[in-house]
Amino acid sequence: MKRLHEQRKDSGGIAKLITLRQRKHLRYNTYGIREMSRLARPEGLSESGRYDHAMDFFKRGSDCGTLLQSLNIQQVNSRQGGNMEHRKLGKNGPQVSALGLGCMGMSFAYGPTDDEESLRVLRRYLELGGNFLDTAEIYGPYKNEELLGRFLREVPRDSVIVATKFGFRIGPGGVRSVDSSPENVRRACDGSLKRLGIETIDLYYQHRVDPKVPIEETVGAMAGLVSAGKVRMIGLSEAGPETLRRAAKVHPIAALQSEYSLWSREVETNGVLATCRELGITFIPYSPLGRGFLTGAIQKLEDLDPTDWRRTNPRFGEKALQENLKLAAAVKELASGKGVTPAQLALAWVLAQGEDVIPIPGTKRVRYLEDNMGALQVNLTESDRKKIAERVAQFQVVGERYTPDMMALVQRA
Repeated sequence: MKRLHEQRKDSGGIAKLITLRQRKHLRYNTYGIREMSRLARPEGLSESGRYDHAMDFFKRGSDCGTLLQSLNIQQVNSRQGGNMEHRKLGKNGPQVSALGLGCMGMSFAYGPTDDEESLRVLRRYLELGGNFLDTAEIYGPYKNEELLGRFLREVPRDSVIVATKFGFRIGPGGVRSVDSSPENVRRACDGSLKRLGIETIDLYYQHRVDPKVPIEETVGAMAGLVSAGKVRMIGLSEAGPETLRRAAKVHPIAALQSEYSLWSREVETNGVLATCRELGITFIPYSPLGRGFLTGAIQKLEDLDPTDWRRTNPRFGEKALQENLKLAAAVKELASGKGVTPAQLALAWVLAQGEDVIPIPGTKRVRYLEDNMGALQVNLTESDRKKIAERVAQFQVVGERYTPDMMALVQRA
């Protein structure tokens, strides 16, 4: 994307470097402008020296929008009373809330939806200090991005970090197939930008690795979106260690999203988590509550709406569910001993796995959101973590995470 630069005189010369698009974002945060100027224009240099230093600052890849998002988010949280722990997204990315918000269930997969209640959830999440929203083209399809687009029109753009995903070709009637061809990468990005109503996607994931397209081609196309200003950071979802290494040679990978919870811990032993730490990739666990199972709210298949996708999931089958309820009961017992809810204990356990771990529990109800956010106040001691590990080790989770066709697409080498 060609950048148009303003030529107005500025006492520090910094206006010459700020694009019209960036100035649109800067208007929300005058403190951010001063901070950006300070970093890009240190004291003790002449006018020409400050200009040269600032030009070098931007050429090295410092992202004005990313920095200002971090600054503005902290200000918004402070104004709204939020008391949120933050963690860094990627090696050089912004600080995001330690608990993200998975938005899939607001529009897709988990039974009836209510857009107005979902909007209340999004507003409450921001009030509580959250800022990291996760969606995808396939959720709906399209409907979840459109819902987030409605919400994003209500708030300053720099107050939230928006992550979305591509990776499927969606045909008539919602029929989909895996497609990470460069052409589809670009098509999907433009569609997501339009539905979300934004100019730049903060974090853009490949949703599933495409076995037909070399990861180098896909990541190369994603890197092109970064160069064009349409995407700030890129990530992968459910990729294996070798794929991560190959991808990182093409362009820095900020985040990997995979399932991780007290009943899905494969990433601890298959090299995925270790490779993320080796490469400086932030790990984003989705379904950290085991698709709601670890909360104890699901005791039988009939507790799920007839349209709920979980009815087709192997772990929720009648026989598997009865066996897996033993684990849910243990989580409830451990939580009771700690004086917290099962959801809070399960999330606190994930949060305790490292500062480079940012779980994104999903919900479409304000009361469940508030319960989840309470996990940030739960302090698990070393003794607590040992007790949890010993208790959970007594159970064998029954059933695969997905049906065979979907399992074929997760954590490919």
